[in-house]
Amino acid sequence: MLVIVLENAPPRLRGRLAIWLLEVRAGVYVGNYSTKVREHIWSQVEAGIGEGNAVIAWRVSNEAGFDFLTLGENRRVPVEIDGAKLVRFLPVDDKNAL
Repeated sequence: MLVIVLENAPPRLRGRLAIWLLEVRAGVYVGNYSTKVREHIWSQVEAGIGEGNAVIAWRVSNEAGFDFLTLGENRRVPVEIDGAKLVRFLPVDDKNAL
């Protein structure tokens, strides 16, 4: 299983992902592909994300059962602690807070 979530992505990238993956919600794409195809799809995201951000998660044989990568600016940042990949939240930027 493969899941990609986009935020603030250009329409061109969203259309390109829709070729390979099913968009189950706005900006949320799912599919089931080999490692080679997953890496190709992610390279398309890297090339086309612009000012947006993205995360990809896929199934692997580890304790968590999945792995993930992020791209672009986001408050959620992956960190590895004792071999486990977790998510750290950056502080809220008061300038952009409502």
